[in-house]
Amino acid sequence: MKFLCLFVFIAGVLLAASPVRPAGAPTEIGGFKLGAFITDYEGIEYSNYLKEVVVNDWHGFRKGIISYGTCAYPGQIIKMRMKYEDSSREFYQTLLEKFKTNYGKPDEWKGDSFGVLYVWKWRLYDDNNRRVNLILQHNLMNENENVGNMVKLSYPEMEEEERFCFIKFCEESKTDEEKERIKQRMAPDWDYMLPR
Repeated sequence: MKFLCLFVFIAGVLLAASPVRPAGAPTEIGGFKLGAFITDYEGIEYSNYLKEVVVNDWHGFRKGIISYGTCAYPGQIIKMRMKYEDSSREFYQTLLEKFKTNYGKPDEWKGDSFGVLYVWKWRLYDDNNRRVNLILQHNLMNENENVGNMVKLSYPEMEEEERFCFIKFCEESKTDEEKERIKQRMAPDWDYMLPR
């Protein structure tokens, strides 16, 4: 009985000393609330300098994201990220050998030193002398990247031109009233910066 009383007393002390969590999980950050409709918020830019379409189950690829221009190169494909159906390391090695045969030795290793993320990058030029970045990636478990095998192909200069064109267009189209609202929104505010 003494041990039971001692156990209850210690458990009570530990529970009283533990931090108290507020009821419920936070659902809001930056003035945006989970579950709310995006149309409820003013001052949001709904477009970006690249638009994206998704393809699924496409000739040996499980999924692909195709990005195209909206300003300097409207409708032109500027970047592609394609995830292979086969996510094995063996398939990655086969791809790597075929890429080396077709495009030569890679220019840069961008993977990690832990053997989790394998990334090789080629810097090439197309028939119009535009730079093309080609990236072959294998990811075992990095949650910040797609797991499996992926190829990325892009025109980096065109992407940059597209971004600058979009920024310029947005700046030129803002009214003085919008510029003032943006200036006010940029001020740090703890009510917006902490989840609640």
